[in-house]
Amino acid sequence: MNGKLIIARHHESTWNGQGLWTGTRDVHLTPYGFEKSAEMGRLIGDIRLDAAFASMQVRTHETLERMLAALGETGIPVEYSAALNERDYGDYTGKNKWEMERIFGEELFEHVRRDWDYPVPNGETLRQVYERVVPFYMGRVVPFLRRGENILIVSHGNALRALMVYIESIPKPEANRLEMLFGTVIIYDVEESGCMSGKEIRYVEP
Repeated sequence: MNGKLIIARHHESTWNGQGLWTGTRDVHLTPYGFEKSAEMGRLIGDIRLDAAFASMQVRTHETLERMLAALGETGIPVEYSAALNERDYGDYTGKNKWEMERIFGEELFEHVRRDWDYPVPNGETLRQVYERVVPFYMGRVVPFLRRGENILIVSHGNALRALMVYIESIPKPEANRLEMLFGTVIIYDVEESGCMSGKEIRYVEP
């Protein structure tokens, strides 16, 4: 029997709190983010973890550490990888999202934020994120799941959206409907392919 895959987005960072596009910029969690990360850990207290993965960015490290501490799981193997890093927002990094929405207009703003392959100057599209996240998942994570081990991945909104496109077999043009909110933990039962056979969503808050 395959193990369970648990995915969680890091909680609120200092730039999230200001409404800034963070991307690959390294910023810490806010006090609120630390508090809610611990609550996210308690959401999965009924699942034994065998290993965990996170991006190279400090906000996922802090989220994962708080989750594991809340679970009393401080000794499990943890691997960090740039393949799980957030989408690079290029020239838009550090820009206020809501100011950019005013400049772009709502329709263009949503294309930039959510579309599968809408270009960002000197940055990445969701398609490019998919091209690094999914091979990592198949090569490093799925072998654990096939051995019946339960795995936690803590990553970023767009990196997890890209992974969900694969896991949930979502047509790529429909990727713009995917959302990975703060305080959300998704628990997948997976097949040998790494795609889901079942899904449960748990929330710290609505």
